[in-house]
Amino acid sequence: MQVTNSVMAKRDKTPPKGRYQSSMSKDDSKQLTEWLVAVAEKRDKKAFSALFSWFAPKIKNVAYRQFNNEAQALEIVQDTMTNVWRKAHLYHPEKGAATTWIYTVMRNVAFDALRKIQAKKEDLLSDDIWPLVEGEVTETESFSDYLMDKRLLNLVDTLPDNQQQIVRAVYFQDMTQEQLAKLLNIPLGTVKSRLRLALAKLRQQLDDQSQD
Repeated sequence: MQVTNSVMAKRDKTPPKGRYQSSMSKDDSKQLTEWLVAVAEKRDKKAFSALFSWFAPKIKNVAYRQFNNEAQALEIVQDTMTNVWRKAHLYHPEKGAATTWIYTVMRNVAFDALRKIQAKKEDLLSDDIWPLVEGEVTETESFSDYLMDKRLLNLVDTLPDNQQQIVRAVYFQDMTQEQLAKLLNIPLGTVKSRLRLALAKLRQQLDDQSQD
């Protein structure tokens, strides 16, 4: 079920009235559970709309505090509630409250968003490093040739062994991070972390050399 930004905006401007503006009571918790069960068992759109009205403003507030970005917060709301609709059948009332389950869905969505943001930063960092040396390539040299220049290799040689391994595989052997994680039998996150640290060190060394 697609949750549009326009619907989110409308819901956000018209939060539930009455008792739902106060702290949640046992009756509130019971009602939320009933709505979630109705979505899980009957694909009840009215129950989902009620859940959306309750949770959307709260999820948006939490996400905004975490990301400090309105658009990102709305995206967290959309992705969370879309997952609630799609995965409601996985909810079991005897294992916990509806609020706990939905906020767990939100947490997972937020973690995924943070990983994507970090990956984007890593891509931007690598794009920022290599042009510094690329600008020194002569007309008779290709960039791939220049990557093998002793200057850059010497800098890579100063990195810890595990970081050298990642840099050489990614930039000199054209391996993807996913392939490297599988080859080394380590988590993809570890590959990304080592590459990020290596690129930061190389960037600092290149900056230091340019100032000499």
